[in-house]
Amino acid sequence: MGLPASNSFPLEMTPMTIETQFDSNYRKVLVAARRARQIQNGSTALVASHSTKACKIAQDEIEAGKISYVKKEVPVVKPLVEDRGIPILS
Repeated sequence: MGLPASNSFPLEMTPMTIETQFDSNYRKVLVAARRARQIQNGSTALVASHSTKACKIAQDEIEAGKISYVKKEVPVVKPLVEDRGIPILS
C-alpha cells in the first residue's frame, strides 16, 4: 500500500518562461558558468569552437543562441521593518 498524500507541498505552479535574451550581464555570466560546468562534466558542445576551454565554448554557445534559461515569475517581497534604526542626534 502506498503512503497517504501529503498536504505539505502545494500543487500551485510558479509561472515560468523560457528566455533566450539576457536581461543583465550578471544572468548571462551565471548561465555561462552553469553551461561550462556541464561541458566540464562531459556534455558535448552545441557549436563548433576554436577553443578547448569550457568557459569559452559556453560563451560561443550563448552567442550562437543555442542556450536558453528558465525564468520564474516570483514577485519580490520586501520584509516589513518596524524598527527605523538608531536616531542620529545632532
